[in-house]
Amino acid sequence: MSKITTELLLERAVPRSTRLRKIEVLNLSKLQLKTGDLDPRLFSRLRHLQKLDLSDNLLDKFPNSLTLPDLRVLNCNNNKLEDVTALKQFPLLEELTYENNVYLTLNDDYKVIFLLQNLRLLNGKDITKLANQVRRVNSRKLTSKVTAHWEKFFRDQLPEKYTPEQVKSIKKKFLKSVQTNVVYGPSSLSEFTRWRVKMIAEEFLAYSLGLELNSDSEPEEKTDENEEESTESPREAAEDVAQVTVTPSKRKRNHSKSSPGNKRSKTQANTEEEAAVNPKKSSHVEDDPAPDKPRTSNQPAKEATTPEQGAEGTQKNGEQFPKGQSNRRSSQMTAEQKSQEQDNGVVALTPVKNSKRKEDVSAEPLHFLQCHSKGNSREDFKTQLWSCVFEPVLDSGARKDPIVSSSRTVATCGGESVCLIDCETGTVLKKYKVATEEFFSVAWTTLTMVISDSRKKAHNILAAAGRRGIVKLIHVAADFCYGEIKAHKKPIATVCFSPTQETHLFTASYDKRIALWDIGIPDCDYNFKASQLLVLETASIPLRIALVPTCPEQYLLAGCENGCFAWNIKLDKGQKSRPFEAIFQFPDEESMTTSHRVDGLAFLNDDVVVSKSSKPGCIYLWSWSRSFDAKGKGCQRTMSAVILAELEWSTTDMSYLTLSTCPAREYVFCGDEKGSVWMYNLSSHTTAWGSAKGKRSERRISPTQILKWPELRVNGEQPPEILVNNVVADPAFTYLVVLTSVNITAIWKKS
Repeated sequence: MSKITTELLLERAVPRSTRLRKIEVLNLSKLQLKTGDLDPRLFSRLRHLQKLDLSDNLLDKFPNSLTLPDLRVLNCNNNKLEDVTALKQFPLLEELTYENNVYLTLNDDYKVIFLLQNLRLLNGKDITKLANQVRRVNSRKLTSKVTAHWEKFFRDQLPEKYTPEQVKSIKKKFLKSVQTNVVYGPSSLSEFTRWRVKMIAEEFLAYSLGLELNSDSEPEEKTDENEEESTESPREAAEDVAQVTVTPSKRKRNHSKSSPGNKRSKTQANTEEEAAVNPKKSSHVEDDPAPDKPRTSNQPAKEATTPEQGAEGTQKNGEQFPKGQSNRRSSQMTAEQKSQEQDNGVVALTPVKNSKRKEDVSAEPLHFLQCHSKGNSREDFKTQLWSCVFEPVLDSGARKDPIVSSSRTVATCGGESVCLIDCETGTVLKKYKVATEEFFSVAWTTLTMVISDSRKKAHNILAAAGRRGIVKLIHVAADFCYGEIKAHKKPIATVCFSPTQETHLFTASYDKRIALWDIGIPDCDYNFKASQLLVLETASIPLRIALVPTCPEQYLLAGCENGCFAWNIKLDKGQKSRPFEAIFQFPDEESMTTSHRVDGLAFLNDDVVVSKSSKPGCIYLWSWSRSFDAKGKGCQRTMSAVILAELEWSTTDMSYLTLSTCPAREYVFCGDEKGSVWMYNLSSHTTAWGSAKGKRSERRISPTQILKWPELRVNGEQPPEILVNNVVADPAFTYLVVLTSVNITAIWKKS
């Protein structure tokens, strides 16, 4: 039931009124209102409302049809607004305030100044002079640039007599090109400039070619009011998935060395934090932000500046997943079925056979999926994929055994979406999308929840987080995102759950903090209570985190931009905010150093840590128990990592190509800058390392196998340069999921 009623409106009128149509001043502040509470049918009766106060609520946007024709003054301070374009429905607005809406930026100020031609005061400041610049000077210069771009590059492409299809094609190319190439003003206003350029270009085409305005907007630019957060059923998700045709060809020989000139160039960044938050170009970046931070962003994204969650807070956020049948595709399809799937955006897959090479591990490619595309575009090869985790099996007795609890369902994230994929069939079972988000990390936990008839039942919960600093909590079986935790003011690089405390979630952020949260257990109505238990202060941005297997409730290890650190996380200590307890030294040419980027971190077993440095070709295996002095006193101690071995890997100096382990099979996996996956079977070494007198292996350990990226053809063309951002095996090492920088998820199966 809506919080706003006729009686409430009459009571909150200033002064109180007996008729809605007589209300001129209305105070709806501090009512915990959400966007859905603003009923357009009720508000349409406020025909003479001139002043509206909606401050101190929970609004994230405005409905598009509030119909307040006489509104002159609007106060939206202290909400959660993410977009201002819906305010254009109030053309007579003269005074507007929306301070302390952390998602709004300078770009939004310019948008609202342009849209509201009568606006005089914005956030208490006179904007008369600025408005003239934005509405006239800026528009005039952009119009000139857009027109020149058409004349120079597109006018001659259109024949004298053209068909609607030709116009549609030219329009699509022109809108994409003009938004990319027309630049004006400071870079801080690039989002506003692109927004205006698109608007001007559409108006230009409508006038020049007689097209209807906004008749064929780019799909990625659309954000339907009810689709900002959505989930697709398997049938709908299948229509969004493009499988990539693999052209059979001989695999090239493995080469461990890469071209020394293949460095990533820095993008423009004025500070370390700006470099960490702003996405980089995936193809050539030397100093990227983090393993779960984007090297590339298809569209400019606002820096998340969400206020940190208080010590306690109750959240209920019901985004419903559309229901759908779970129609898993058979790997054997008739020609008719294949044709139908092509119509739905799924291209047939032809696996590469690897019959001419003898290798210690036999793995074959099953599927190559393009399921995280921006706006479901099949031409999107820019969205970066960052994190994947296999779903645990719902069997409390089997959870202790990683082999028994192995699943073939994996959660992947990248861009605006999180996908659940059946690795055997390649079916996208579910797809969760947030149009304003860019997901960097996902993690699973199993909660015992009380269902409607008071019985308790175990359910898998998926946590997903990214650029906005918000953790989304998804009850997968119910197709329902039941809540969110505003965990950090800046983007979240990675998340992980405690293996012993199922409600304890760690979030590592660009704000140089690692927070421990108790997410609580939702009741049958999905009410839950989240609280912050601990904050770990880091000296630099945390990239990867790992709990020590032998004492997961006491020690946490983190690879950061400037070193590898350990914290005591035991909750019986009184200190809620804690500095690091130890920093580890690693070999650096002829000496030891603590200052190096650690962009890969995982435990191979209870004691052996695998860490990857941005130093070219450097993956170390070292002993936690022999490196960390638990009996030492004091904080911020420097300790030397006891190196057990070094793995031979690519000589690239590209950062953020992270590693993973399969402890049950004693494997290490790491992708490289050429789309290959390096696999190391270390079972013959771990016994010796377990000895107290175990010595460091003098020679670097070579990979057991390098899975080469097959030759792909998408519409007859090869995708651009492929970086493997992440590669993860299920606990039994049946499937290997490879996430790339070109929006392709590759699934391999061990024979």
